[in-house]
Amino acid sequence: MSNIELKKANQMAAIDLLIHNPEITKTQLAEELNMSTSTIHSWFNDDRFVDMYYKKYMITFNAKLPMVLNSMIREAVEGNVQAGRLVLEHSGKLVKNINVTVDSPFEKFLKAEQIDEAEIIDAESEEVSDMLETLPERNTENDKPKKRQSKENKVLEQIKKGKKPKRKKMREDRAKRYQLLRRAEKVGLDPLPSRRPTESERRKWIEEIVRREDAKKSHTLQA
Repeated sequence: MSNIELKKANQMAAIDLLIHNPEITKTQLAEELNMSTSTIHSWFNDDRFVDMYYKKYMITFNAKLPMVLNSMIREAVEGNVQAGRLVLEHSGKLVKNINVTVDSPFEKFLKAEQIDEAEIIDAESEEVSDMLETLPERNTENDKPKKRQSKENKVLEQIKKGKKPKRKKMREDRAKRYQLLRRAEKVGLDPLPSRRPTESERRKWIEEIVRREDAKKSHTLQA
């Protein structure tokens, strides 16, 4: 292998290490390749090496985009407004530019005539009422937009760092609470109070569910 071919092979190995280990330093890179640090520094001053590095990085970057978009879509479906905005901007469904049009008095007159002839929908009509009834339940977190935006930004930062948000655990806890409510309903036990119960109250409530379930099973066996 010629010196040129050997140099290119070492550079490609360095690029692979840089892409798969973004935190690696130039000193560590030199140690991995068994080369001098000055050689590594000289490569980063070489336009051809930087160009190869960029092209290889963009291939890896584009391969990860679908995963990033899927993560953003999942967050948007859960109600994360910031994630929803990013998804819409990426798909070209959200336009940031605002066009301001200044009409002459004559143009305003013509538009006013068109409005008079247009079909006006009564706000109390059945059609509008049906549309309003199909709206999803309002999220009370929207009452504090700054707090919600801060929370959503933190979730986005977690996604960017490759961390999974804690929504899965929250969904699992919600499913467990629902199952307990169904079990309590089947044995004729009232649900816990609307206020947040203490750990002792919750434990006694679950023990009562189990006690009634066991009693119901015993009664069924005896019958």
